[in-house]
Amino acid sequence: MIRSKKFYVVLFLVFTIAIVAFVYFAKEEIPIASTRVIDSLAVDSTKNLNLNLKEGNLAAFADPNPHMQKVVLDYEEFIERAIKKGIAPGAAVAIIRDTSIVFLKGFGLRQTGTADYIDVNTVFRLGSVSKCFSSILAGTLVSDHLINWDDLIIKYIPEFELKTKEQTAKLTIRHVLSHTTGLPYHAYTNMIEEHLPFDTLMSYLKHVDLFAEPGQLYSYQNVGYSLIGKVVEAATHQSFEAALTERVFKPLNMRTGSASYKAIINRENVALPHYFSRKHWVTVPISDTYYNVAPAGGVNASISDMALWLRALLTGSPSIMSDSTLHEIFEPQVKAISKNRNFRKWKRPKASYYALGWRILTFKNDTLEYHGGYVNGYRSEVAIDRKNKLAICVLTNSPGNLADQAIPEFLKQYSQRADSIAFWDNRHKLILVKTTNQLTPSHN
Repeated sequence: MIRSKKFYVVLFLVFTIAIVAFVYFAKEEIPIASTRVIDSLAVDSTKNLNLNLKEGNLAAFADPNPHMQKVVLDYEEFIERAIKKGIAPGAAVAIIRDTSIVFLKGFGLRQTGTADYIDVNTVFRLGSVSKCFSSILAGTLVSDHLINWDDLIIKYIPEFELKTKEQTAKLTIRHVLSHTTGLPYHAYTNMIEEHLPFDTLMSYLKHVDLFAEPGQLYSYQNVGYSLIGKVVEAATHQSFEAALTERVFKPLNMRTGSASYKAIINRENVALPHYFSRKHWVTVPISDTYYNVAPAGGVNASISDMALWLRALLTGSPSIMSDSTLHEIFEPQVKAISKNRNFRKWKRPKASYYALGWRILTFKNDTLEYHGGYVNGYRSEVAIDRKNKLAICVLTNSPGNLADQAIPEFLKQYSQRADSIAFWDNRHKLILVKTTNQLTPSHN
């Protein structure tokens, strides 16, 4: 009898603690499915409701977790403040949590001095985030057994040459996608900007002295990386853009994705690039620079496209590749310093690596798959946090602090509420208590 009473006392204490904890974590004043949150998610821009119905409009839905709603609301206000302060003329943001797109919105102007607002279908250039798309495209070919990561480049490009036959015979697809070709840092990037055709740029590589053997050291490339485009063409008998469209854009319903200068200049709903001059933003023309190395810097997309793409990468997408192949893409290949120091405002990085087309940033208790891009006055930032089932993309039509700080700021805001978010997510799960000391009857 006494033992039974003690059991009920322990059980009562457990549930009392649970109730107190719930009250503690939920004590903040959280707007449950507030109208403001839902409106910002489902509509492209609060100032421009004239949506392009021909393209269709991807909708986001408010996260049911009220603490996550608060993170999204605060982050939306952070972006809005930055646009109002003139830190960037325009931006677009997508946030994915688990299997859902929980935030999707355009901010600011496609072009300063106009009333053309950015919406979720507005197209941006992605710069080096194109490298992520190229590795994913290569992954679809690996998954379909058309290529292998360790295949030699000369298997698909017989005319390709490095300085020596021995070096040429060692170079693999894995080396190309991990920037371990042995070529010097940014080899011939200056000639990319002189608009030389890729075949010409590739032919010049045989004159370059390697600073390391293939596979040994990291050295960031644009020309060398774009060899993957020739591999794709040989394996699929399609152009790089056609293969990307058929194997990635169409299966994921990315309606505005492309990989050419012609495609972006023929679109009406495009964010124009800007540079800061004499205390204001100045619009500049869209350049054809880096479309000659499209696998490294020539992909175009809207924030709707990016949301669909990141959701597929976060949750897995059998329609484009197997989970095992996706895992291989994110496997670190070589140590590589990341230049984005703004992550220190969230957490101090422990180490950084390059995988296949992606940077891997490690922190205490966290790992991010990440990449940034810059080209022609556009900035792009993408990150995936598999542990917390989060992904985010930020696109801007200008360089500057907003793109630098946007992802670290989101991660910081999420971390501040992570315990509350987790507690709410697990609120219906049964609390099990394991005791190590058996209750013994009293001898009184």
